[in-house]
Amino acid sequence: MWQCQSTGNCGYIYNPAKGDKRGKIAAGTKFEDLPEDWKCPLCGVGKKFFKKVES
Repeated sequence: MWQCQSTGNCGYIYNPAKGDKRGKIAAGTKFEDLPEDWKCPLCGVGKKFFKKVES
């Protein structure tokens, strides 16, 4: 799982098993396979603001 580390402390967690319904990302999509222009569905920052966390 990957957690958003934006300066606003969003805290959104991208779970590959669930995907991102808002962003039309299918369940099972690895974080590394997300499109480069994918944004956090809560705060809108890019992938570079995400950090891998233990599940």
